[in-house]
Amino acid sequence: MTSENDAPPLEPPAAVSDMPSKPKRKQSAKSQKSKSHWVRRGVRLVVLVLCALALAVLLGIVVFRVVNPVITPVMAVTKLKGETLRRDWVPLEAISPNLRLAVISSEDGQYCNHYGVDWGAVREALKEAADGGEPRGASTIPMQTVKNLFLWPNRSYVRKALEVPLAYIASAVWGKRRTMEIYLNVVEWGPGVFGAQAAARYHFGKDASQLTRHEAALMAASLPNPNVRTAGRPGPLTRKIGAAVERRMPAMEARAACVMP
Repeated sequence: MTSENDAPPLEPPAAVSDMPSKPKRKQSAKSQKSKSHWVRRGVRLVVLVLCALALAVLLGIVVFRVVNPVITPVMAVTKLKGETLRRDWVPLEAISPNLRLAVISSEDGQYCNHYGVDWGAVREALKEAADGGEPRGASTIPMQTVKNLFLWPNRSYVRKALEVPLAYIASAVWGKRRTMEIYLNVVEWGPGVFGAQAAARYHFGKDASQLTRHEAALMAASLPNPNVRTAGRPGPLTRKIGAAVERRMPAMEARAACVMP
């Protein structure tokens, strides 16, 4: 018979370690390294895409010095909506001097004097906004042109920031007359109506070369919102703005010399 003193001693339980095993630690480090790799690849891809877009825009500016733009983003959206696209490109010489003078009087009074951006108008707009006045744009004709050709229509600080360098580059490459020619041929003047020639025929039933001073002033007055302000059938507000533009035009003739005959 075996006594209690002769029983084999009990072995202590194995100690449980709180430290993670080495394979798990290696697996975690490998996972983090993989995530970092994909993040770097994603950043590189974004940078490459942005660089490609920038190069495409710069190439477009150079090409449009001698080649007329075929379509703009706004035109493309209009076409995708199934709307009729009215457009007929004409050289600057086939557009009435009245319209050239009217858009300078209405949109960019210092057009012939600046290099793409009118910083005086920008300061005035900022001051008015700071004083609690109604915010207004300070976009020059070059800024509006590059926006129509290369950017998106929705307002944003990002778009404005992009307009500034592009306006300087476009003005340097195109010059004043070519910039005005492109602007007057791509700007929207009604639902699906783009360019001075299509607009003159749509609103007044005549060629752009035959526009009177009054008609040109009404067309310039409709530019901020051509789908609401109709040059051919102007409402009270459009008439009021058009009259103000027409009164301003004689005093602006000297400032518009760079695009006049």
